Amino acid sequence: MERVLVICDDLWHPAEVVEKGLEARKDGRFIFDVVKAAKDILTPERIACYRVIVCCKSNSVIAANTAPWFEEGVTEVGPAEFESYIRAGGGFIALHSGLAYGEGSSPAYNALVGSRFITHPPRCTVRLHVDEPEHPIAEGIGDFTIRDEHYALEMICDDADVFLTSSSEKGGVQPAGYTRLVGDGRLCALTPGHTLDVWENESFIRLLTNAMEWCLKER
Repeated sequence: MERVLVICDDLWHPAEVVEKGLEARKDGRFIFDVVKAAKDILTPERIACYRVIVCCKSNSVIAANTAPWFEEGVTEVGPAEFESYIRAGGGFIALHSGLAYGEGSSPAYNALVGSRFITHPPRCTVRLHVDEPEHPIAEGIGDFTIRDEHYALEMICDDADVFLTSSSEKGGVQPAGYTRLVGDGRLCALTPGHTLDVWENESFIRLLTNAMEWCLKER
C-alpha cells in the first residue's frame, strides 16, 4: 500500500472532516498519514519520504491558531520546499482549502499551484462537469452534483490543463480540477471538499483516487 501525506486543519476547515472522509474510503490502496501542526512537524526530509502529498490546509497554523503557517525563517517546509519536492518527482494535490490562498496570503504558494482564491458564495448546489473525458483523472467519472462551497479561482498560469469545471447559480462557471507538470513531478488542484458528504460521494472518492494515481505516474 502507498503511504500518502495529508496536511489539513485550519480555522474554517477542521481536520475532522478530512479524517472522517478518509475513513470512508474502502479500497485499501492507500495509507494516510494526517498532519495538522505542519509548521512544527514537516521538514524537507520528512516530506521526501512520500511520493504524494495532499494539502487540504489554508495558511493558518491549526484551527485554533490563525497565525500564518508559512512564516519565513520559521517554517521549514513552505512553497519553495514544496516546489523542490515536486520538481524532484513528487506528486502534490491541492484540495479545497489547499487552494484557499487569496491575494496577499502567500504569493509564492499561488505561483506554485497556479491559481489564486477569490471567493465563494454560501454553501449551495454545485454541478461538476467533466470537460476532458479523456484526461486520466476523469476516467470513470461523469458529471455529478454536490452541495458544497463553490470556489472561484483566478488562474495565474498558462500551463494548466483544466479537465473539470464547476457551476452554481451564484458562482457562475469556475475551474474545479486542473493539472500541471512541474519539473519531474506532477501537481493536481481540486476545488470540492468542504463537507463530509462530499468526501463520501462516490464520484469524489474516484476523483481523488485517480488524482493520487496520476500523481504517482500510474495514469
